[in-house]
Amino acid sequence: MKTNKNPSFNFELKLQSQGFELVFGMDEVGRGSFAGPLVASAVCFNKKLDNGLDEINDSKILSAAKREQISKLILKQAKCFTEIIEIETINKIGIGKCNKLIFERLIKKIINEHKDKKVHFLIDGKRNIEQENLTFIIKGDSKVISIAAASIIAKVYRDNLMRDLGKIYQGYNFAKNKGYGTKFHQEAIKKLGLCAIHRTSFNLQKFF
Repeated sequence: MKTNKNPSFNFELKLQSQGFELVFGMDEVGRGSFAGPLVASAVCFNKKLDNGLDEINDSKILSAAKREQISKLILKQAKCFTEIIEIETINKIGIGKCNKLIFERLIKKIINEHKDKKVHFLIDGKRNIEQENLTFIIKGDSKVISIAAASIIAKVYRDNLMRDLGKIYQGYNFAKNKGYGTKFHQEAIKKLGLCAIHRTSFNLQKFF
């Protein structure tokens, strides 16, 4: 059985040694979901991590209870930003463009707030933005602690949002599946049709 190594602070330390005052890790959640918004977060820690953050890891391998617990610690001890792209925009321009747009919005927001600082961004995934001071890292949420932290913040935020939306759009079990294409969700689409927060750009009619 493979054991998962915790992400490290090495990337951040190296950039700090090069003169970057703030190093933000960034990740998004909800890209492959059938319903609901796209959410991305950015997290920046101080040079030394405080106690209680040693359990930070890729949000996908943590339990929901553990993510909730760790997210509270991160929010207390780090600079955190979150951005949302609503379903109307996803259906209008497609998820690929939205994935690029959400990071661009986050970067702009952070740079505007920290104009006097030298900032670098570590972003999970393949490069899709040509801009200075960005480093894209494939599977960054399993390698870089600030990216892993961003994945936790974004995941907890979006999960809570989907639970709330599940109370409005009933019958799809959004509280449990968070909009992803589980068997139950697919059967619900066949039975109920699409609701207002489904991604029509995903051609979900194939499940009818």
